[in-house]
Amino acid sequence: MPNTKQRRFVATAVAVALGATTLAACGGSDDDSEAPSGPANLTYWTWTPGMDKVVDLWNKGPGKEQEITVTVKKQASGDTLVTKILTAHKAGKGPDLVQAEYQALPTLVSNDAVADISGDAKAAKSKFAEGVWQQTTLGTDAVYAIPQDIGPMMFYYREDLFEKYGLTVPTTWDEFAETARALKQKAPDVDLTTFSANDSGLFAGLAQQAGAQWWTTEGDKWKVGIDDAASQKVADFWGGLVKEGAIDNQPMYTPAWNKALNTGRQIAWVSAVWAPGTLTTAAPDTKGKWRMAPLPQWSKGDDVTGSWGGSSTAVTTDSRHKAAAARFAAWLNTDRDALTALAKEGGIYPASTSAQLSDAFAEPPAFFSNQTDFYAGAAEIAKTTAPSAWGPNVNVAYTTFKDAFGAAAKSRSDFGAALGTMQNDTVADLKKQGFEVAE
Repeated sequence: MPNTKQRRFVATAVAVALGATTLAACGGSDDDSEAPSGPANLTYWTWTPGMDKVVDLWNKGPGKEQEITVTVKKQASGDTLVTKILTAHKAGKGPDLVQAEYQALPTLVSNDAVADISGDAKAAKSKFAEGVWQQTTLGTDAVYAIPQDIGPMMFYYREDLFEKYGLTVPTTWDEFAETARALKQKAPDVDLTTFSANDSGLFAGLAQQAGAQWWTTEGDKWKVGIDDAASQKVADFWGGLVKEGAIDNQPMYTPAWNKALNTGRQIAWVSAVWAPGTLTTAAPDTKGKWRMAPLPQWSKGDDVTGSWGGSSTAVTTDSRHKAAAARFAAWLNTDRDALTALAKEGGIYPASTSAQLSDAFAEPPAFFSNQTDFYAGAAEIAKTTAPSAWGPNVNVAYTTFKDAFGAAAKSRSDFGAALGTMQNDTVADLKKQGFEVAE
């Protein structure tokens, strides 16, 4: 990767003063001065279920009035879609709009695949929590996408079994550890929860809550802080619980994990707002027995959560109708009718703060019918989402996590050493790509 590209990306991926020349060089203009006149026909790559029904509202309403038609093209999610976007961009055949997970945006920006749409989208900022909006600006004056859905993290627990075992819902991580130990003394065959080494996003969210900043910059250089003090604290905490046998060390989303939840052999889960949907299939016999609470804090009186999941709508640099695409992206993620349809058809939890309290969330998830204030509580928790700090090679960090932490969890060995491996592999990959890295 040419050094000029690295400097261009670093300048747009961190909070620095941005000049017009830099903005134009990284993501294109946010106007349509060179776009063809007349109606705009846009293509949108997305994996959200039912998105075609949501887009129909646009095409029959504001889109028809503005002569902007959007066609949905269903795609896979995750790294598969990122690879496809980059391949299409290299051929100059990218779509107009793409759904992008927040952690994927720096990679798309570094490859000049998504445009700065600040001129057409900045007005949407007030619709989102600061920590959420920051994920689409990368801390700059640019806007690379409009937030769509989020995954604020929460603590889920079996209310009936907490009562049976005389447990109190933990409000701090120290209390969480004591709760796990107390449960083991009362019921040796029961676990409070498990540490799952196949979920890098979960650990990233926990580190985020603790104040970790995995990717930052020093001048024109990237600085990787995956093994920073905050992340080490999180790794030592969970590694210690696994080593002493206070919690399980098995991965989630397996038949064994499902059975443990369904039979009450595991009675709590650190997850995100989307957890009810997972519990519906993983533990069907426990409907109405769970409750949600805020994530435990590192210090009493703190009020912050991490994020596990979530995505945005970005406009590509290949689009010949960037302004039109930006208007659609803003409508999709801020319009009341659009967001209601997204919740109904796609099952998403919207990033828009007003939508979180809309009629679509007036009733709790069916699995949590016993907790009528579920979504009211979720909206308050979402406001406390800590800012994230993503970089251009999240995929490498996540892959290493699964390998290194997987081995450490299985052997109940040092999680700190696994974190160091994750740090070293991420730094090595950045250098391989041609980025300068501050030691």
